[in-house]
Amino acid sequence: MVQQKRFHRKKFCRFCAEKTPFIDYKDFRLLRGFVTERGKIMPQRLTGTCAGHQRELCASIKLARTMALLPFIEK
Repeated sequence: MVQQKRFHRKKFCRFCAEKTPFIDYKDFRLLRGFVTERGKIMPQRLTGTCAGHQRELCASIKLARTMALLPFIEK
């Protein structure tokens, strides 16, 4: 049995590519893209963000939830 190689596109950090100085917790439209429909924060291996930006992203999502800009759980 010969397995075919699948093409995997290299994931890149969106914030490094755009040279974003910081991730703002008030930008809930951006943050909503990194949260699943169940309300969980998407992991770094799925989003492709670097470690530093992933930590900053998690902190800003949690702050946005506390300020009631993002829901904790989607209905």
